[in-house]
Parts: sequence; C-alpha cells; structure tokens
Amino acid sequence: MFYFINKIILGTLPFIPKNIIKAISNRYIAGIDDEEALKTIKKLNEMNLSATIDILGEHTKNVDESDNITNRYIKLYKEISKNNLDCNISIKPSHIGSDISLETFTKNLALIHNEADNNNNFLRIDMENSTLTDITINAFKNNYKKLKNIGIVIQAYLYRSEQDINNLESGMNIRLCKGIYNENETIAIKNPKKINDNYLSLLDQSLKKNIFVGIATHDINLIEKILCLIEENNFNKKQFEFQVLYGVPMKKTIQKLIALKYKVRVYVPYGDNWYEYSMRRLNENPNISKYVIKNFFTKNFYK
Repeated sequence: MFYFINKIILGTLPFIPKNIIKAISNRYIAGIDDEEALKTIKKLNEMNLSATIDILGEHTKNVDESDNITNRYIKLYKEISKNNLDCNISIKPSHIGSDISLETFTKNLALIHNEADNNNNFLRIDMENSTLTDITINAFKNNYKKLKNIGIVIQAYLYRSEQDINNLESGMNIRLCKGIYNENETIAIKNPKKINDNYLSLLDQSLKKNIFVGIATHDINLIEKILCLIEENNFNKKQFEFQVLYGVPMKKTIQKLIALKYKVRVYVPYGDNWYEYSMRRLNENPNISKYVIKNFFTKNFYK
C-alpha cells in the first residue's frame, strides 16, 4: 500500500502548498533561528537529555555561503558554552563547501573543529551520500590527528562499513545509523532485516575495538536487540550513548533507556532551509512518507 502512497507523494510534491510541508516538518525541526534552537536545547537538557545541533542545509554552491555557514557554527559553539548547554555540533561536508572544492571544505572544517576545541566541545561530521564517503572519512582522520574531539558517521546499509570500521583506531568516535540515502544495490544492503543484522554486527565490532558509538536508531525492535547485545557482552556504559532525532515519538523507549542509566542524545536540526531539507529528504527517500504518515497525529514528545 505504501508503495502507491510513495508514488503519489513524489508525483504531487511540487504542488503541495508550502504551509502543509511546514506543518509536517515542524515536529522534526526546532525553529528557524539560533535563539529558537538554543531554547529547545535547554528544554531537552532539563529533561536529562543531551543534544546535537545541526543547521539545515546542504550542497552550498559558492564560497561566501559556505563561509557564512562556517561562521554561524563558530558562533554556535560560543553560545553553547555561554549558556552552559549539554550540546555538541554536527555538520554536513556539502554544507561547508565540499561541493565547491576540497580546499574550501578542509579550511572551513578546520575552523569549526578548532572552535569546538576552544570551547571544550565536540564536532561530528555527518555522512551524506556515497559520493562523499571517502572525502568525509579522510577529512575526519586528518583532523583527528590534530585534535581528538571529532567524530564521524558510519552507515549500516553500506557494504563497505565493516572495512571502514576496521580502518578506524581504538578510541575514535562514531555515530552508527542505518542510512537514509537511496543508494545503488551494488553498494548498499536493501533488505531491512539484513540492514539490522549488519547494524548489530557493526556495533559489536566497534565496541569490542573500543570505539565510542552513538547508537542512532528509532527501530524499537532493533533497540531491544541492542540492549541484549550490551548486556551479554557487559559493555561499559561509557563506551556508547543512544541517539534519536528531535520530534520522533520515542517517549517510552527514552524513559526506559534513562532508567537503565544510559545516556540519550537528541539530534536537533533547525534553520531557514527547512523547506529545501524536507523536500530533498522526501525525494531522496520516499519511504519516509510511511514514517511521516504513521506519526503525524502522534503527540510530539519534545514540545
């Protein structure tokens, strides 16, 4: 049934009024400007939740735009420190210049990373589609040599991820997610069960290698299996944390994780690029419609 719904949604996206798209996206986006986002972070912290903040946007096309985004992230680190918030930052390579040139991306990444260090904070480099995987991993490793307060994302649906983890050093930091981009079946696992199996395998591999893991998933059944894996292997709670996307209704699961003394971090996107972000996500992965429709009338736990 959802196959046909996805087809209809993709065909009608250009004609859907912007206010309807915003009504859907509002539950997953923490405002338009820095002030709104930081207020949301404070509320999350008061609920005993850590946060990661991300300015919406991808694929900047000119140096001025990428520099402006870089300066906004630098300012954010200062504001996070000033307000004593439990929050770090996650950035997309294409947002700070990887589409423009490797030099632009490298320069801006270093500026943001240095500011994270100046404020005793942490920087995560998000993983975008497979065309940027090598660039992202190489940038992470190069910056890690200089300062250790930086992490990367590994996507469980990519066949290459096992080897990528093998090539990481003990003590490094990853966010492990399933992967959202519509990749070719020659490089990505398509079967949901096999993706989950690979997720568990990669998690086990990472923790046994003493890599810190941000366990990022909203799959309740997978989380239950993860909890069993953690218990069976007696993994140290300091080796991992659970991560969820802002607005996704996970109240019972989050309360359970907190009761078990596990750290939970909320990924908080915001910004004036909400429309472009929402449309791109729906176009790149139309199966998102299934999730949106399923949860549209569910009370948002974070607001």
